[in-house]
Amino acid sequence: MNPKVKKYFASLTPHARKALKQLREVVRAAAPGAEEVISYGIVALKLEGRSVVWYAGFKNHVSMYPLTAGFARANAAAIKGYEVSGKGTIRFPLDKKPPAALVRRFVKSRITDVKAKSKA
Repeated sequence: MNPKVKKYFASLTPHARKALKQLREVVRAAAPGAEEVISYGIVALKLEGRSVVWYAGFKNHVSMYPLTAGFARANAAAIKGYEVSGKGTIRFPLDKKPPAALVRRFVKSRITDVKAKSKA
């Protein structure tokens, strides 16, 4: 683990750290070969030098960014019940394991988006 990422995880409360580690496992599995870095003060995953997703731990939830409008529309049923902000954030409560299938789709969607922008 990148030392800065390790430091970020160490800064979290034990409850938030546990939830973020669960989220991290799914995110990393969905993006093999991606590099973990700190960007904007939170953990980001970079693939081919471009940021794909960001994720962070907080007092009451863990979050992933950026939730695009297209992804939100296509996965409306799956994200129902989770807090979603208009700024592209989806929040998962600490007391529930993040939904692995949704997280994988989110990461794969972001990889597709980033690769499409790279080709354009």
